[in-house]
Amino acid sequence: MIDAHEKGNTLEKERSFAGIPQLSVRSLIIGILGSCLITASSMYTALRMSALPWPTIFVSVLSMALLKILGKTTFNEINIAKTAMSAGAMISGGLAFTLPGLWITGEWSIQGAAGQYFLKVLAIALAGMLLGTVLTWLLRKRFIEVEALPYPIGTAAAETIKAGESVGKKSGILFGTMAFSALFTYFRDSLRWIPDAIVSKWLYARNFLVGIWVSPMAVGIGYLIGPLYTGVWFLGAVLSYLLIIPLGTALNFFATVEEATAFKSTAGIGLMVGTGAGIPISYIIYGINRILSKNKQKENIQKTQIDPRSSHRGNRGKITSKILVILPVVISFVLTVACGLGVIPSILLIIGVFLTSAMAATITGQTGIDPMEIFGIIVLLAIRAFVNIDATSAFFIAACVAISCGYTGDLFNDYKSGHILGSNPSAQLVSQVAGGIVGTVVAAASMFAVINQFGGVGAEKGLPAAQAFAVSQMVKGIGNPQVFWAAIVIGILLYLFKVPAMTLGIGMYLPFEISSVVLLGGLVRFITDMFRRRLAPGETAKNDETGSIAASGLLGGEGITGVAIAIIKMITGG
Repeated sequence: MIDAHEKGNTLEKERSFAGIPQLSVRSLIIGILGSCLITASSMYTALRMSALPWPTIFVSVLSMALLKILGKTTFNEINIAKTAMSAGAMISGGLAFTLPGLWITGEWSIQGAAGQYFLKVLAIALAGMLLGTVLTWLLRKRFIEVEALPYPIGTAAAETIKAGESVGKKSGILFGTMAFSALFTYFRDSLRWIPDAIVSKWLYARNFLVGIWVSPMAVGIGYLIGPLYTGVWFLGAVLSYLLIIPLGTALNFFATVEEATAFKSTAGIGLMVGTGAGIPISYIIYGINRILSKNKQKENIQKTQIDPRSSHRGNRGKITSKILVILPVVISFVLTVACGLGVIPSILLIIGVFLTSAMAATITGQTGIDPMEIFGIIVLLAIRAFVNIDATSAFFIAACVAISCGYTGDLFNDYKSGHILGSNPSAQLVSQVAGGIVGTVVAAASMFAVINQFGGVGAEKGLPAAQAFAVSQMVKGIGNPQVFWAAIVIGILLYLFKVPAMTLGIGMYLPFEISSVVLLGGLVRFITDMFRRRLAPGETAKNDETGSIAASGLLGGEGITGVAIAIIKMITGG
């Protein structure tokens, strides 16, 4: 995967630390410090937006810029630094997409929650991170080398690093948009010079609950996920806020606005859960088709094409692999039992984590999408079918699964980048674990800080947390079973026909104000893509990368500033 002219980036030319080729002290330090910022930013983004784009391009450019400031560097050192830097992002996502349900259901209150539950949250997050680490190490060779799954996010990150000669321009765009977004957020959330949203009282009085959220982060997210998904997202908002609520009440399908709102929320959550249920169904169909087609010969040929870099491991690597499998699993078991899950639920949880994390690794490799909270719901429902668990344990199970699935997807993206660049998997593993441990602590602290600042969870608080609301419905009970199960069936069918039903469901659940500004970002992407098609192929890729970097800066600036304001207010009591 490495060109001859890139030999300056091969193992023989790299730094070494603790006997591990390509691992350097400065890449670890930069990665760990960056993990703190990215993790905190990701928590804010996930709670505020109910979405969390991969931070991979963002951290690739940031790692590149910082390491080049320190002197000579290599592609692999940059890749290993960004591996640590992105490690905590999906841990934040796993927590934000599940545990806020404890506030939604009333199991936890705002006052004293951090002091009472922080250690338990930290323990369950560490368990998910460790189990995800084990699974990725076991499956790395199969998914990256044998099956050669595309992992579009990891591939894009590798190409960004390889194009590092223009790092000055890239870092200028990144830090410029980040600074703009940070100042904008400070003026809006701290000084109150800018309104949170623009709404029409006249329309609200007529049950058209529409408006636009004033957020550079949301524009950046819309740009990153593209016009297709933002269009489907906005379609869900149109169904809810321009049809179901206003027309449903006007035509007396619903007695009140509250009843119409409950209907659209239940339908949206059902679509999201249906998408998750469609994933294993699609694998079953895929497996049957593979058996019927009997395409074994091609697989056997591929299995002989193993990456020569695997020889780094040797006998010592085999022993290390056994330790990496057994020890983290034992630690995770102890942590889950200490959280109050019990022995049997903990064993079932570990089994469920391995199954769903493998599914998450596959779907991330094929599509770049990782519906981590849906996997959490699937394991939660499966365990509840065998044993009785209380509400808090149910949320902890969903959180552990979501964290492991998200972390697995992130690490496989990094392994894909490493495979393209020639990075040592062992160095990446150490870097990921270091960033993951620090990220786990930051993610847990950030979750309590942000929820404390906003005074709770819910659309009315400014923290819609759509995924956590879906999990809470599974734990506490659904509003309208007929609507919910019908939406699940529709979600499964739409997923099997390649329609992004999960995005449609998110649009139905989230406030219209968020969906409209996300659409704005998608429209910007649509317009810029039209202009790019007139350029040469090389220029198209370059300009697309520039837009993604700018969008990442908008996302990162608001996310980091939002968390900083939340932490300061929590400490000062402001």
